[in-house]
Amino acid sequence: MQRSVRMEDISDGRLYTCNDLVKADTRDCQGCSACCKGMGHSIVLDPLDIHRLITYLGNTTQELLNGNIELNVVDGIILPNLAMTGTEESCSFLNKEGRCSIHSVRPGICRLFPLGRFYENNGFQYFLQVHECPKERTKVKVKKWLDTPNIKAYEQYINQWHYFQKDLQQMLESESDDMRKKVSMYILQEFYFKPYNAEMEFYGEFEQRLNMAREVFFVS
Repeated sequence: MQRSVRMEDISDGRLYTCNDLVKADTRDCQGCSACCKGMGHSIVLDPLDIHRLITYLGNTTQELLNGNIELNVVDGIILPNLAMTGTEESCSFLNKEGRCSIHSVRPGICRLFPLGRFYENNGFQYFLQVHECPKERTKVKVKKWLDTPNIKAYEQYINQWHYFQKDLQQMLESESDDMRKKVSMYILQEFYFKPYNAEMEFYGEFEQRLNMAREVFFVS
């Protein structure tokens, strides 16, 4: 999800790599779950997020749509996001104790918070969102905070997915609503609903699907 904000208004003015120390560690949040409530449609899920969830929970994407996730338009493309439920608009995976019930497979945006990503020159770096978390924080290495195996492969995947979506959005600017819907249905089916081969590394299969999608949309 793209944000139209000035970096100096939301960050500490620095950009970080995965090997840098940043003041992001909330020390297990100490009972706070503020960032798991009232988030609207903003916790957008990427294909790896869905793959992790269905592998861990044993559900299909269609079954997750019965209450845990929902579909909304994000920058012109229909994508899934975590559903907020109840009077407090809490994440559907937040338990009665205010703790995350899927913490080991939590989505990438949740792993990242209170960090964000700043994209430029066909790559990205991390930044610290200084107004988003009320907890007192200590320094931690970015890659430790993300808690994701094979961080370089993960970063490459995140970068590929971001710039693919950006290219799609630019392509769809001059297209009809019907065409936008057809493209969205293709993306949902190929990247979110179609299961990934359990015997194949996710990143390798994702890249195959991505290359095929680029041929469909961008190779005449």
